Amino acid sequence: MNDSTDRPVRTRYAPSPTGPQHIGGIRSALFGWLYARRHGGQFILRIEDTDQKRSVPGSLEQILEAFDWLGMDIDEGPAQGGDFGPYIQSERLPLYRKWADWLVERGYAYKCFATAEELAAMRGAGAGYDRRYRGLPAAQVADLEAQGRLFVIRFKMPLTGKTSGQDMIRGSMSFDNSALQDAVLLKSDGFPTYHLAHIVDDYHMQISHVSRAVEWLPSFPLHLQIWDAFAWRKPQFAHLPVLLNPNGKGKLSKRKERFVDGGGKAVPVLAHEFMDAGFLPAAVMNFLTNIGWNYGDNQEIFSTAQAAKRFDLKDVNPANSAYPIAKLEWLNNQYIQTAEADYLARALKPILEEAGFNVDDDRLRQLVPSLRVRLKTLNDVLPMAGFFFADWASFEAPVADILVQRKMDRAGTVEILRGALPALEQLDGDFKPDEQHAAMAAYARNCGYKNGQVFGSLRAAVSGQKVSPPTFDTMAILGKAESTRRIKLAIDALSRELA
Repeated sequence: MNDSTDRPVRTRYAPSPTGPQHIGGIRSALFGWLYARRHGGQFILRIEDTDQKRSVPGSLEQILEAFDWLGMDIDEGPAQGGDFGPYIQSERLPLYRKWADWLVERGYAYKCFATAEELAAMRGAGAGYDRRYRGLPAAQVADLEAQGRLFVIRFKMPLTGKTSGQDMIRGSMSFDNSALQDAVLLKSDGFPTYHLAHIVDDYHMQISHVSRAVEWLPSFPLHLQIWDAFAWRKPQFAHLPVLLNPNGKGKLSKRKERFVDGGGKAVPVLAHEFMDAGFLPAAVMNFLTNIGWNYGDNQEIFSTAQAAKRFDLKDVNPANSAYPIAKLEWLNNQYIQTAEADYLARALKPILEEAGFNVDDDRLRQLVPSLRVRLKTLNDVLPMAGFFFADWASFEAPVADILVQRKMDRAGTVEILRGALPALEQLDGDFKPDEQHAAMAAYARNCGYKNGQVFGSLRAAVSGQKVSPPTFDTMAILGKAESTRRIKLAIDALSRELA
C-alpha cells in the first residue's frame, strides 16, 4: 500500500478512561500534537473505552482538564466534535461489527467458540490458544451458532513467513509470523479489542501518523496484517520509548510508590500531581519535550511554539529514558523567573487562599520580584512568604533558635536589634529597601558587626522564620511601623530569656 506523506497530517491521542492521566501518556500525546502543529495538521482526541470493566467515571473530564492546563488544544474530540465522530469507541460498536464480519466473510478472520475452560486448559498446558477453531467447515460453524455457543472473532495470522514494516523512529522492522497468535478482534459481548478498533478508527478518521508507546511494538506485525487485509492505506507509525524510574530501573508506574532514588521525596507522574505540586504548565511542556527529543543548539529552555517549528517524530531517540525529575524543579524556577509579574501573582494567589490566607493583591504583586529567584515551585510561596498574609496583629516573636544567628548568642542579638531600631525609625519616606540597606550597612560597619549578623537578625525578627524573601524587601512590604513593632517584640522576648 502507499504509505507516503502526501496527505494532510492528522495525529491522535487515544487513551483509555481508566483513571488519572499518566505523564507518559501525556508525553505521547504531546509528541503527536507537536507533529500536527508543525505541519499545520489536526490533533484528535479519541477515547478507547472498549474495556468497560476498567473504565473509571470522570476520566474523560480529567483528560480534558490536563490538556487545557497544558495548553494543548484539541481539534476534534468528544468535547469538540468533528466530522469523524463519535469520538468515544463505545458509541461506534456497529462499525466494528461491520468490519469484523467483513474480515470473516473474506477469510481473513474466523469465529472461535473456545470456552473459558478450554482456554484455561490450553494455558495450563503451557501454550496459548491452539487455533482449534480456525479451520472449521462452514456447516460446523453454523451448527455451533445454532446451539447458542458464544464466540469471538479472531484474525487469521499467517503461519509462516515474515511481516515487515517501517517505523519512523526505529526504521525497517521484520517479525516472524510463526511467533504470533490469532488475536481476538471482536469479543463475544460485541465490543472490539484494541487490535480491531484502533485500525477501523484510524482509517475512518483519516489518521496519517500514529505515535504510541513502544509496548505496542510486539503487536505491530498483527496490525500491519490487519491493515493489509482491509487493503486500506496505512498511516505512518512511531513507537515511542517509555519513561523509566529516575534511577533508570523499570518503567515509571502510576500504581507503585514512586520515590526519587529510594528517598522520601515522591515523584509526580500523574497530570494532576504536577498541577498540585505547583509547576507551571509551560515548564512541564518544556520538560516533557526534552525527554527523548532534543531541540538542538545546546538549548534546554524553549517555548512550545519554538518546539513545534522543529519537532519531527523521526528525531525521537529510540532508547528508553530515565525520568529526570530533578531537572524539572530547576526548569520550573527558570520559568518562574521570567514569567510576567501579573501572571505569577495570579498563579500564586489560589495557593495562598487554599492555605487559608486572606490575600491582598497589591501586597502579593509587591512580593513577586523578591520571590522569583527563590521559588522552585509555586507551592514554595507558603513556607517562604505565607507570613505576609497572616494576621499581623497576632504575630508573636519567634523562638531564640530562629532569632539567634550562627556564631551569635542571645545577648549579642539583643544588642544588634536595639542598636538597629533607632536607625530604622529615623528613615523617612517610603522605607525603601535600598535606604534600609544603606542604613543597616553603615550601622554594622560603625559598630563592628558583619552585615550577615545584622541583616540575618532583622530578617528573623520581622519574618518569624529561618527562610524568607530578602530582609529589606520584607521590611519594605511590611512597612516601617510593622517592621519596628516586630523588632521590639523580638527584643522583649530575648530580654525576658536573659533576665
